[in-house]
Amino acid sequence: MGVMFIMTIDPSKISTSITPFAMIEKHSALPREQEVLFTMHSVFRIVEITPTPDNSRLWVVQLTITDESDPQLAGLTDCNEEVQGSNEWYRMGKLMLQVGHFDQAEELYNELLKGASDDSDRAHIYHQLGWLKVDQGEYPEAIKFYEKSLEIKRKTLPEGDASLAPTYSNIGQVYNNMGEYSKALEYYEKSHKIYEISLPANHPYLATSYSCIGGVYNDMGEYSKALEYYEK
Repeated sequence: MGVMFIMTIDPSKISTSITPFAMIEKHSALPREQEVLFTMHSVFRIVEITPTPDNSRLWVVQLTITDESDPQLAGLTDCNEEVQGSNEWYRMGKLMLQVGHFDQAEELYNELLKGASDDSDRAHIYHQLGWLKVDQGEYPEAIKFYEKSLEIKRKTLPEGDASLAPTYSNIGQVYNNMGEYSKALEYYEKSHKIYEISLPANHPYLATSYSCIGGVYNDMGEYSKALEYYEK
């Protein structure tokens, strides 16, 4: 089995701030090979992989060069930055969740839970397991894990600590998904009160919080209340 790479380089699609390659045949020991030198940070997009018509054991990989202006590459870079954390295994677990590898993520988090050294780690792992169960549609299990995370956090943090708000909000979201609107409002409002105390009045998190509460009222059919919160 053989693989041949064909690289297409369109200068119009390359940022003028970088020069990803150079023709170096004049400096090569074998000028006839017309060598091209690429920088270490060059990124190519796979366009197509096909077998050659006359040889089924030779595959052709069509590549095209890209740079930081490519929106999908920028999205991948953002994803990589988002999963940065204090522990590479936690980063791996979060990445597994983001790409939908739920079974592998659950297995990893359960192993991490066994070796967790302190309450902070355990609270984080339970929170991630809650997120996982939400993505799987297993809402009662999600609430169970979120509540475990919340219980640990409340033992070590003041009741109005800002880091409690996302967990309250996540529990509210799960109850809303389950159609238990009064419980959803209860948790969303707990989250909102913390944000009101800990954040400036124009902080984006408050806007999201108002929107979440408005969404519950909308699902309940209380449209005037929903409008009140959406306008906030």
